[in-house]
Amino acid sequence: SVVSLYQMANAFVAGNITAAHQAMHGMYFESAGLILALITLGKFFEARAKGHTTGAISALMNLAPKTAILVKDGVEQEVPAETVVVGDILVVRAGQSIPVDGQVIEGEGSVDESAITGEPVPVSKTVGDSVTGATVSTGGWFKMRATAVGDDTTLAGIIRLVDEATSSKAPIERLADSIAGVFVPVVIGIALVTFAAWFVFVAPGDFAVALSHAVAVLVISCPCALGLATPTAIMVGTGLGASNGILVKSAEALEGAVRATVVVLDKTGTLTEGKPSVTDVLCAGGTSEHQLLEYAYVLEQKSEHPLAQAIVTYAQEKLGESAGSSLDVQEFSQVAGGGLIATVGEKRLVAGNARLMEQEGVSTQELTSQAQQLAEQAKTPLYFALEGKLLGVIAVADKVKQTSASTIARLRAMGVKSVMLTGDQATTANVIGKELGVDQVISDVLPSQKESYIRQFQDAGENVVMVGDGINDAPALARANVGIAIGAGTDVAIESADIVLMKSDPADVAT
Repeated sequence: SVVSLYQMANAFVAGNITAAHQAMHGMYFESAGLILALITLGKFFEARAKGHTTGAISALMNLAPKTAILVKDGVEQEVPAETVVVGDILVVRAGQSIPVDGQVIEGEGSVDESAITGEPVPVSKTVGDSVTGATVSTGGWFKMRATAVGDDTTLAGIIRLVDEATSSKAPIERLADSIAGVFVPVVIGIALVTFAAWFVFVAPGDFAVALSHAVAVLVISCPCALGLATPTAIMVGTGLGASNGILVKSAEALEGAVRATVVVLDKTGTLTEGKPSVTDVLCAGGTSEHQLLEYAYVLEQKSEHPLAQAIVTYAQEKLGESAGSSLDVQEFSQVAGGGLIATVGEKRLVAGNARLMEQEGVSTQELTSQAQQLAEQAKTPLYFALEGKLLGVIAVADKVKQTSASTIARLRAMGVKSVMLTGDQATTANVIGKELGVDQVISDVLPSQKESYIRQFQDAGENVVMVGDGINDAPALARANVGIAIGAGTDVAIESADIVLMKSDPADVAT
């Protein structure tokens, strides 16, 4: 069209109407229009994709209430939600949106968390449970203490993660930009050479013909697809992920997940529910169940480990309000990958696995065979000893998540190897691994060793995805090519990961 306009203008200037009419027949308006239409359409799809990406987030922002019911000096008053600070006591009734993140301190109720996790079933909340801002109370009444406000809330974090993901560029996108950056000047150079060749050698002095061929080079070399296709695909991917409870922190993670050859999964809280319960209590000779539970209670309540909390809950149910009232714990310490050690009444109390008992010189022979049988039933036996003498064994089991086995099967169908990495003992880990169909089980792993196992896979040429939820998983999540954190996991794990699964569903790993 540029050439034709030049020819037509030249003909008019020369006063040759016939030549001008002939030039108009050679004008390819449809080609110019089609190119412009395609470029505009690409820009439109890119803008639309970005709109879809932020659409789910905008909907979440609209769910956050503008006001909150603040309790001050025993009096309830409605205040703007942005004025709430950490430590404030708020009241939430059925039908109201929770204004900020917090912890229930009185009452109970059910909360619809589908806006955050995607799960449609309301979750029961009682004293001590955490609640998330922008979720909705569907029943009951409770008071909560604000623990995170403003930019520190879960909702604000989700918005921040999605914004960062959509604004970041994947390696392939940066490559496309680099190619386009070099491609354009090279093509312009070729077009100039083409013009010179035709103007000097092929059609000497014919400016219009030379210009026509130069423009043809520019038209057929348009690199629009390089600059539009990749960012559009990434925006669509992160947007779909956000709407399904999968938060992608960066475009690199989205691309890296596609190249995964090995997926390493933590056991507790990732493949299992993370809500273990006591199944068996075995007492050594000379020890009563009451005595064993007393010592277990005072020691395990010092730990935040899920297994410890299960024992504490069980002991409270069995012993009542008197649990641990006669015992005083001193010099408490945790042994990574082993268990707990403390001084109780000037006596050394130890709780943990068989390896720790061996290190402490405690003989477990009396209950070894029974503990082995428990392990073969996918239960975790924990030994307790006082002053070097075995008190007994408490077995704890954690239910496997319903979607864990199907997730492993889907990974295998995709040609991706699955590995379960756990600190649990070999017998228990192998039973669970066999039940799920995991390709490889690595057990008895210390927290400090998880990162080294990831490195070993990488040294063997594997692209590794690590899935975990605990503090001890953080180094491995950071080391992996792509780290995926379970949404119900610790803040440290979530910070270390590249992708966060808000539903805490392992099925999303294979999505």
